Amino acid sequence: MPVITLTTEWKPEDIYQGIIKGKLCDMCPGVTIIDNANNIPAFNILHASFVVRNTFNNYPPGTIHIICVHSESVKDEDYLVVKAKGHFFIGTNNGIFSLILNTDPDEVIKLNYKDGSDELDIFVKAASGLVSGKKLSDIGKPFKNISERVPLRATIDKDVITGSIIFIDSYGNAISNITREVFDRVFEEKEYHIFIQSNKNYTDQIVQKYSDVPVGEMLARFNSLDLLEIAINGANVSELLSLSVGSVVRIDKTNRIVSPNRLF
Repeated sequence: MPVITLTTEWKPEDIYQGIIKGKLCDMCPGVTIIDNANNIPAFNILHASFVVRNTFNNYPPGTIHIICVHSESVKDEDYLVVKAKGHFFIGTNNGIFSLILNTDPDEVIKLNYKDGSDELDIFVKAASGLVSGKKLSDIGKPFKNISERVPLRATIDKDVITGSIIFIDSYGNAISNITREVFDRVFEEKEYHIFIQSNKNYTDQIVQKYSDVPVGEMLARFNSLDLLEIAINGANVSELLSLSVGSVVRIDKTNRIVSPNRLF
């Protein structure tokens, strides 16, 4: 029996949680329903795509991922099922699928529905069809005009990488879009400074664990996603340094004089 995951912008106590889960239990009896993530910032498909992109591969092949973030269809946006990498993704053609996959899908269909239909009914009906073993061609029509959105990537200049914070986790750790591969390509066997937001906040080393630095000291590490993460051991770096999504992270091979205070 396939697994169905839900990634939504609803709070846990919102009525929509009960509505979609009730409909799924009714139309897909015995299926396992998992809250992959909820309370995603409303309409924030960049946040939602980051979550789904970095979680879906942990589920078994054939899992059905329903994405209800900015999901109410507007003009020129259709409801789709996308098959890719052994998984199925159900949502709205608002650019989120390209952000999740960053590659061409295996198959895409536009779901059949009447104008004015509720998207939750549409998504549940599509999931039910997949659970019952229907082919994608049985529940919709082939679709090619999938909306494209390009994720924000770090830029590289001579001995400089400029990136930005793309996600802040529950502990306030700030995850950037600087990958280990890009860092190694530019700074292998070179000295560097990692500046966060300004020249006053910096570190000149990358550690493996939070505990590799004293409590209260800022650190940089490559996390399990191989993305450069900024943190403070035992504290919330995003609050202390007023970091948010979009804050700049710069890695610079430079002889500039920097403040000896590595936090403020």
